[in-house]
Amino acid sequence: MAENKFVEKQLTHKTIRAFKEKELSQTQLTTLLEVARHTSTSLFMQQFSVLHITDPEKRAAIRSISSQKYVGANGDLFIFIADLYRNQQIRRQLGNDDGRLHTTDIFLQAYEDTVLAVQNVLNAAESMGLGGVILGSINDDPQKLIKVLNLPKLTYPVLGLQIGVPDQTPQLKPRLPLELMAFGNEYDTDFNLDDLKNYDEIVQTYYDLRDANRRIDSFSKQVNGNKLNKKNTKRDEQVLALKKQGLCLDF
Repeated sequence: MAENKFVEKQLTHKTIRAFKEKELSQTQLTTLLEVARHTSTSLFMQQFSVLHITDPEKRAAIRSISSQKYVGANGDLFIFIADLYRNQQIRRQLGNDDGRLHTTDIFLQAYEDTVLAVQNVLNAAESMGLGGVILGSINDDPQKLIKVLNLPKLTYPVLGLQIGVPDQTPQLKPRLPLELMAFGNEYDTDFNLDDLKNYDEIVQTYYDLRDANRRIDSFSKQVNGNKLNKKNTKRDEQVLALKKQGLCLDF
């Protein structure tokens, strides 16, 4: 199916959570940051920034927030930030007010810029023979993370990304069949649980290296299980954290 090596890498993407004790070279680091810098950006506002976390105490604090022992262990750790602070400072120093910087619309554009940069950097890292894991778990306690990172108002940590030399070889995780997620012109609402039967059986053959001796539940059971069950978590404080950061103040 792949037409070139880059596409082949994307089609065989595997999340890596174990890395060798080897930091990125300065050339690799600069290359990946340049890839982030050249990512597509909404309105040419370039509303994201990247923190390269090397301080052991900060890495340990982020690990504690994430509750995952591999976070901030081996490999290079990055936090990608939706950043409206920089553009606020430009406007203010040119004698203007904040304009629409506090609106949900502008935040979402910054959020989109940030997510695109994360994926772009991960693709580049994999093309260089490196591996990586995207860390949504950094927002398991968003207000604490903002304090740990000492972030100014109008910034928000969106995702973490850990990159390094792989020290594991996970299986290729099976994805939903294309016909259940790609449609022509209109969304197909004619969905039946039976459509997932074959996929559920495939998923149950996959071993997640985080618990290498146990196969994972079927996709249907995961959707119907604890991941989406009603519960209170610190992640539910993200709206509060956003408002405290001066973001999304129009809702």
